Amino acid sequence: MSNFSKFLQRHYQQAPDKVSITMLFAGQPACPVTYRQLILGASGYVQTYIQNGIQPGDVVLFILQHSADLLFAYFGAVLHGAIPSIMPFLTEKLLPERYRADLAALVAVTRPTAIVTYREFEPEVRAALKPGQDSVRAVIVSNQAKGPFQPDFALFDGLRRKPEDIALLQHSSGTTGLQKGVALSHQAVINQLDNYGEAIQLTDDDVFISWLPLYHDMGLIACWLMPILMGYPLVLMSPFDWIRAPHRLLQAVSEFKGTLSWLPNFAYNFCAQKIRDRDLEGVDLSTWRAISNCSEPMRWDSHHAFYKRFRTLGLRHEALTTCYAMAENVFAVTQGGIDTPVVYEDIDREFLQTKKIALLAKPGQIVVRMLGTGKPILNTRVRIINAKGRPLADRQVGEVAVQSDCMLTGYYHRPDATEKAFVDGWYLTGDLGYLVDGELYITGRKKDLIIVGGKNIYPQDLELLAYEVPGVHAGRASAFGIFNEASGTEDVVMVAEVEINSPFERRKIADGIRAAVTRGSAVALRYIHLVSPPWLVKTSSGKTARSANREKFLKEMQAKGQDY
Repeated sequence: MSNFSKFLQRHYQQAPDKVSITMLFAGQPACPVTYRQLILGASGYVQTYIQNGIQPGDVVLFILQHSADLLFAYFGAVLHGAIPSIMPFLTEKLLPERYRADLAALVAVTRPTAIVTYREFEPEVRAALKPGQDSVRAVIVSNQAKGPFQPDFALFDGLRRKPEDIALLQHSSGTTGLQKGVALSHQAVINQLDNYGEAIQLTDDDVFISWLPLYHDMGLIACWLMPILMGYPLVLMSPFDWIRAPHRLLQAVSEFKGTLSWLPNFAYNFCAQKIRDRDLEGVDLSTWRAISNCSEPMRWDSHHAFYKRFRTLGLRHEALTTCYAMAENVFAVTQGGIDTPVVYEDIDREFLQTKKIALLAKPGQIVVRMLGTGKPILNTRVRIINAKGRPLADRQVGEVAVQSDCMLTGYYHRPDATEKAFVDGWYLTGDLGYLVDGELYITGRKKDLIIVGGKNIYPQDLELLAYEVPGVHAGRASAFGIFNEASGTEDVVMVAEVEINSPFERRKIADGIRAAVTRGSAVALRYIHLVSPPWLVKTSSGKTARSANREKFLKEMQAKGQDY
């Protein structure tokens, strides 16, 4: 198959009544969609795009909630030969002014021809546009789209797209997800589906279960394009329904005999802590064969907590797997835990911080437990390089560089960013890590490093120490550095969300954080800033946006006339 539309055509012609996707909505019966229904609904959107002057090769943005409309609108763009891109929509975590500004900036760079959204969100979309000045010719409201149409494949320009043509845009993770547009060709995505399908050993019995948002590569590729294009059953729920009731994921696995899911690390803790016994009656997780930890730093403790909480429901420890992925490689770079159990090792923390070497710890030393992300998938190479771009030996920490047949075509309309991202044909990820016999370990982000007195400090190490303090929960702290002109080095600041209002208790938590960091690391905190949720800024994929939190902190201090 040379393009997405040919996959869809084959499914429609060979198994039109096969259920492609089952959509779950809170409080409603499951909604199965066959390939026939998918193509008929998508054909209606093809007619809508033609009516609105959308041409093959034009970019179409989707700002839609979990719905059949999103399914039909997206694959309608595919069949029409347009370039689809799913965007996050405004939530309570995003400031409306910031969202509009970022959307306007993205429109200016990406130059989409159309935006598809729902009626309630149309005013927000139009508020970000500049009529007569930007590229958007049509704002299409989903309930105004054409009804189902019998498909005429001879009229679908998507079938004529070349393998090297751009198939879709993903937007790399930022504080709202509206950052650089990652342009991916049909061939790159198809290569990824083939390579990754082999890595996770797909079989005819596999059933995908997901709640992940589709504007992020983990949801879009692993839990949307892979099952739909390759013909595997997909059960999909809204991320908002999951966050309100995380037990729905486990119930779906049990009901539909799910085998494959992907979760960010925080979801393991969230499920273990929030799901109540009364919501697990009759749940059977024995069919779950691979739950891949992906998209943020992976923690052994999170795996252990998840397994301990749900093992009585048939969850097998070997089902807990790992994956290192990024939009620029379509999705997966490595996969671990499929053939053999996920590996981990205890590393001397002081040596890691000061020498940038992952030395196995000796008894009595303070350790960092590192969880392996697995080995590179087929046709993918990984190396660790130093600041001069030279490869490093095993256990030496440096920047992760990747080469594959799944690589992005480029950052859309950003040749400057594309050029900076590559050195001698290797994509520079910005992640820090090390290799051991081909196994990749990720230690942190290059840009998030805090440098104190010449010593490199990984902020996530300090955040982990903060999480040990009662009253501070996983994912609720952000550490960053602020340059101190007087000392000539960075001071370390910790912001932590707490749900306690008592001044005495808050002081107790702050003292606990300070003591934990002093005791567990080689640095002292300059300032601890306790805030109420939801203060912290997160990226679209749920990662801590440390630079954005740093800016927010400095603005608050300036507004108060205080020196941090």
